[in-house]
Amino acid sequence: MSRRLRALVVCPGRGSYGRDSLGSLAGMNSPALDAFDALRAARGLPTVREMDGAAGYALRTHVAGEHASALTAAASLADLDQLDPEKVEVVAVTGNSMGWYTALTFAGALSLADGARLIDTMGGYQAGNVIGGQLVYATVDLDTWRPDPARVALVQSALDTIPGLFVSIHLGGQVVLAGDEAALSAAASMLPKIEVGAQSFPLRLPLHSAFHTPLLAETAARAQVELADLDWRAPRLPLVDGRGQSTRPWSGDVAALADYTLGAQVTEAFDFSTMLRTALFDYGPDVVILPGPGSNLGGAIGQVMVGSRYAGITSKDDFVARQRSQPVLLSLRWPDQRALACR
Repeated sequence: MSRRLRALVVCPGRGSYGRDSLGSLAGMNSPALDAFDALRAARGLPTVREMDGAAGYALRTHVAGEHASALTAAASLADLDQLDPEKVEVVAVTGNSMGWYTALTFAGALSLADGARLIDTMGGYQAGNVIGGQLVYATVDLDTWRPDPARVALVQSALDTIPGLFVSIHLGGQVVLAGDEAALSAAASMLPKIEVGAQSFPLRLPLHSAFHTPLLAETAARAQVELADLDWRAPRLPLVDGRGQSTRPWSGDVAALADYTLGAQVTEAFDFSTMLRTALFDYGPDVVILPGPGSNLGGAIGQVMVGSRYAGITSKDDFVARQRSQPVLLSLRWPDQRALACR
């Protein structure tokens, strides 16, 4: 038998369920889908399976936080249910933004029922209550994935001069900025337009609040009260959070994990780049596993690998060549890559 691949799982964030994800859960059996569907049916909300089986893709169903959060997390967990322990050994778990809640659930820091409740509750806070917004800007040369000092300087200048503008997520070769409408409008005017193929920056994210900024302080306070009875546990797998800090099964501080999740994780910048870099070098995986829905986090993962020269990958061309010969990133939405990790 060939050696099992040591795998780092990276759970995607809320914006991952795109138009091409419709119908991807058809016929899939998973305790995660059952848990989310039972919870949402009890709350009088469309179930994950109903949303996935819709005739068409709709912003108010598939993008709005009160629905997209559950849809994304359930799809990710359903994918992870299919991992084959004879093919992969999961050595650590991370997640981008809302994907952190998925990571907590997969790693066992919360039961499936409590994880579903956390995710659906936090998403539900966005119903009719979008606070500010987010926009994305590239800070690398998109042809090489190497840092562009001029773009980095422009973003820093915007942060220094525009009141109420914050970093929401450090996302590989991109930065997600957040703030109120005045701040976002000023940033969009200040940052030069970048177009590469179908990509265009700055990119405004629809129906997204100013996550991971002080504008969400009231949301965090509400969550700390309404989710105070969650049953937090030591995870069964190491977790790496949005600061790059690990919580390990044998030495983790469960109370600190809860405090971070419902506090700083909501109101302070989420550093996906540091999180992934730390996980790569601390746990030394052979591959990164990216569950669905979609695979749009793959570029950010590749950009972090380039920026940190992980596994000798120093450019976009290196990453693409490696993916063709011996993939270091397995996206479970690509059948050939899925076959390397799943039953």
